[in-house]
Amino acid sequence: MRTVRRFGEHELEVKKSRFLCAVARVTSEDEAREFIRGRRKAHHDARHHCSAFVLGDEASTQRSSDDGEPAGTAGGPMLEVLRRNDLTNTVAVVTRWFGGVKLGAGGLVRAYGSAVSETLENVGLAERRPVRIMHIATRHETAGKLENDLRVAGHHVADVEYGDKARIAVHVPDETVPDFETWLAEATGGDAHAARGDLIHVLHEL
Repeated sequence: MRTVRRFGEHELEVKKSRFLCAVARVTSEDEAREFIRGRRKAHHDARHHCSAFVLGDEASTQRSSDDGEPAGTAGGPMLEVLRRNDLTNTVAVVTRWFGGVKLGAGGLVRAYGSAVSETLENVGLAERRPVRIMHIATRHETAGKLENDLRVAGHHVADVEYGDKARIAVHVPDETVPDFETWLAEATGGDAHAARGDLIHVLHEL
């Protein structure tokens, strides 16, 4: 599942009209609509605040608004850019200040679509990937070396705790858990033991 890496804005000018696009991650329709209201309030002097958003693990909720532009010339093209990039849990708002020159239907489609596309390029994308939390228990005297070996091998160390034993939490892509368990046994000579924990999703920058 892909979304935007962070909130971001980008502006372009087409025949004296200004198009300011803002994108953000959202997790519900209420959040998406609140973001749209916020952009409208922040730029109340603009003529149009066209929007599109996609929500859900299967991108099952998709909405768009032309906000006064000719039907199909703004929200639809914006939504298509989100779809084309396989994005979900993402909202985009393009605020337009009219510059006095009419762009025509084709010009509007290109302008609104380009505003979103260029913003996505500037902001960057991230992919939500499933990882298994692996809980490793080992002796205190070997924990430091194991933590270093984990990092050198490219594994993501999420947490380290020292109690009766040293405990290291590692995020492992779910499909590679058996390989990780084999690596751990070989790296520690069977001295460390890992228990499979929860499956979570983390964002990975693309």
